[in-house]
Amino acid sequence: MHCPFCGNNESRVIDSREAPDGVRRRRECMRCELRFTTYERVHSMPLMIAKRDGRREAFSSEKLERSLRTACAKRPLEVGAISKMVVNIENELHKLSKAEVEARVIGEMCIERLKILDRVAYIRFASVYRDFQDVDSFTKEVEALAETPDEDDGSKSQLRLIEDDVPRLARRGRRRRARHG
Repeated sequence: MHCPFCGNNESRVIDSREAPDGVRRRRECMRCELRFTTYERVHSMPLMIAKRDGRREAFSSEKLERSLRTACAKRPLEVGAISKMVVNIENELHKLSKAEVEARVIGEMCIERLKILDRVAYIRFASVYRDFQDVDSFTKEVEALAETPDEDDGSKSQLRLIEDDVPRLARRGRRRRARHG
């Protein structure tokens, strides 16, 4: 492993941890003694995506993440929720043990997860993915979504108000007065 700072190829592993998509290792360069992080993951066979127009292209987790980030832009999501979703979708695709998967399958995996994660992001993604031809078909999709019960009570995707922290912070700031007698 080459040090990203000095190029030396000798380093020692300080810490190893399981990561969602492999192993995270903290290393220290033997020459410059600076620390850096590496990630290991199993390299499986390349997955090809069959597009609607008949083209074939290699699966790109970066491309998938970009499209999900676009749909989720300015939404109050947990940090790392999109990356986690991409890793889960990629793992599910590899579990299919197929060399080629239709783009439709990936789109449906995204749709399912976004519907649970954030309904606005779901509608944004669906509007591009499902390629609505007119306002009526788009309206039907929104109405169908409105009729399904929300699996979330809103607290998961809604940010807390600052006032929620005020009583806790006020208690923490109080000090007892010492009695002098």
